Amino acid sequence: MPRISVLIINYNSGDRLARCLACLDEQTFRDFEIIVVDNASTDASIAAAKASGTKARFIDAGSNVGFAAGNNLAARQAVGDWLAFLNPDAYARPDWLQEIIAAAERYPWADAFGSTQLMADDPDRIDGAGDAYSIFGLPYRSRFGWPAEKLPPGDGECFAPCAAAAVYRREVFDRLGGFDESFFCYCEDVDLGFRLRLAGGRAVQLRRAIVLHEGSGVTGKKSDFTIYHGNRNRIWVIYKNMPLLALVLLFPLQCAASLYFLARHGFIGLGPAYGRALVDGYRGHPGLGAQRRAIQAGRKISLLALVKFFTWSPIALARRDGGLRPIADPE
Repeated sequence: MPRISVLIINYNSGDRLARCLACLDEQTFRDFEIIVVDNASTDASIAAAKASGTKARFIDAGSNVGFAAGNNLAARQAVGDWLAFLNPDAYARPDWLQEIIAAAERYPWADAFGSTQLMADDPDRIDGAGDAYSIFGLPYRSRFGWPAEKLPPGDGECFAPCAAAAVYRREVFDRLGGFDESFFCYCEDVDLGFRLRLAGGRAVQLRRAIVLHEGSGVTGKKSDFTIYHGNRNRIWVIYKNMPLLALVLLFPLQCAASLYFLARHGFIGLGPAYGRALVDGYRGHPGLGAQRRAIQAGRKISLLALVKFFTWSPIALARRDGGLRPIADPE
């Protein structure tokens, strides 16, 4: 059986999927399988991918079930010890999987790995060096937009790996219940990484495992869809995962951030989408309370250890700085 299962969720990705698969064809590490779940695309992306000749399993989801449910579907079909989640607009360097396997041997205690993301249209700039989480309830990709020469010099421990190119130990992913399908897409990776941390797990951001990433290449960075799902879901992340004391103490800051971004998005014509996100976010969904109770009941990390991974400085948040901590030996 392959050691790694690479899982890709496709929805009208144009020629991006074929390019993504072509990069996987060039991997120096060969013990992997590829599973592509298509969310009822109406373009030619799947036909082009199949015609490319890349050996992959293609699964038709039957409808647009979203990124979270699509990845859960793919994970149920996967047989690898490691699950590598890769966006169709993320293009792996030839040694990407080799670096991941080397890291799995270097850090046998790690449960997940994040990849260095460089901008596909400008590889001299950083697209992300792990997902960070601020006390304002705002997740962000660390060092987004920085020059590539400002990448961390080595590996570090991140709050959560960005699912554009994230790897989870299969047994851990299953134990956590996979991605929360109610999210549909956006912030489901932050939610999963948060739950991993609360359960006592650890994630390492890898300096040399590199992909080129377009970033919302399919959904659009400033579309109503992106604004709505990203902001609704980040509120759900807070309510599900934040321990009670931190939830109470940080709530005023998170409300202030929500009001600030409501005004900011209103100024550029995205106020209605952001407003709907706030209403639906704070309204929640059926089952959200039960999820919170189960997650908090199983928490294994202390509040102090958890908040050390938060970004506390508003200046660091504005600069997209922070988010990585030195790797410590397991206790």
